[in-house]
Amino acid sequence: MIESTTATHQASQAGARASGAPLVLFDGQCPLCSREIAHYRRRRGADRIDWIDITQADNDPSDLGVSRAQAMARFHVRDANGRWHTGAAGFVQLWSWLPAYRWLARLVTGLRLLPVMEKGYTLFLRWRTPRRCDSNSCGKAP
Repeated sequence: MIESTTATHQASQAGARASGAPLVLFDGQCPLCSREIAHYRRRRGADRIDWIDITQADNDPSDLGVSRAQAMARFHVRDANGRWHTGAAGFVQLWSWLPAYRWLARLVTGLRLLPVMEKGYTLFLRWRTPRRCDSNSCGKAP
């Protein structure tokens, strides 16, 4: 049953990639990142998004035009038109697809809070990167 579910999930990912569905690249081995993504995946509308754990060997982000090192360095979200949004802008893009978070995306955009969010995200990266990545882990397939 697990193999069937995995095969169905992989087929679903391939279809979403081909169809231009919104896409989220995430670090499935980062405990904080995984919890946050799991939260979003339980929300209504999440089934229309392609969620790709870039730490899985069979999920090579370079097939999408993003190197593994780039994907590990910043949160990446591709909209349905194929444009990439990274960092805080990626979160705002993701929120805009989830009905429970759409209001937050509108608030951040309307109040022009994205630069402030990006500064906070950059501070988070300064804390996360040394703990999560070293010359042997980030940017390389597991």
